[in-house]
Amino acid sequence: MVRVRLVLKNLIFLTIGAFIAATGLEEFLVPNNIIDGGVVGISIMASYVTKLPLGMFLICLNIPFLIYGYKQLGRGFLVYSLYAVVMLAIFVTLLHKSPNATDDLFLACIFGGIIVGLGVGLILRNNGSLDGTEIVAMSIGKNIPFSVGEIIMFINLFILGSAAFIFGIEKAMYSIATYFIISKTIDVVLEGFEESKSVTIISSLPEKIADIILHELKRGVTFIEGEGGYSREYKKIIYCIVTRLEISKLRQLVLETDPKAFLAIANVHEVEGGRVKLKR
Repeated sequence: MVRVRLVLKNLIFLTIGAFIAATGLEEFLVPNNIIDGGVVGISIMASYVTKLPLGMFLICLNIPFLIYGYKQLGRGFLVYSLYAVVMLAIFVTLLHKSPNATDDLFLACIFGGIIVGLGVGLILRNNGSLDGTEIVAMSIGKNIPFSVGEIIMFINLFILGSAAFIFGIEKAMYSIATYFIISKTIDVVLEGFEESKSVTIISSLPEKIADIILHELKRGVTFIEGEGGYSREYKKIIYCIVTRLEISKLRQLVLETDPKAFLAIANVHEVEGGRVKLKR
């Protein structure tokens, strides 16, 4: 029963994500000859050159990559991604004849990028993908001395650069800006607006600081045993997770308690739990 509910939830959000992405494409980007990276960008250019439906290219170009990625990411990923691609193709076909939202290239770049990024982000959050080039990058990255991100960037620079020959240099520059906006919007959807921070605290008053964090911020803390590299003294290190908005207050509370305390703060992309319910 739980499995069925999870699958249903994923399909609903994949459908919503595909509709949002299709809206961004057909209302903003495609009418203004602005492209995204990856298979979507290739499909837009192929549709423009051949005058054939965009939806057809989205399916035909993605299927080989998805099948290729079956061994990499499993059957669930293949099914969800194929569903998302088909839904995107259906929605762009239905929205193709609707009037575009704006003819202003700047507005199309900004709002089209945000809307497409929101849709793609929802699809990625629910185990799907619209871009087969990422699968290829993951496979190639195992055999060459480049990261997956570097390979994807190289592929997309080639695709976005190709837009200059088809749509002109100005449209290509807008496409690069749109790709950047889409990428950042996807990051926001995947990581959330409320970015979390991990904090490591080394102090001579660990128990007192931990008690303050528990009662003032209602955040859980973990003690880690350590040893000073120079002094060889035993250290009780405090580790906790707080939100970006709580960092300032945490720093103030710690330094008021121990002005000599050492704090190391790092970004955390995803956190489950962390709030503490104190017993009375």
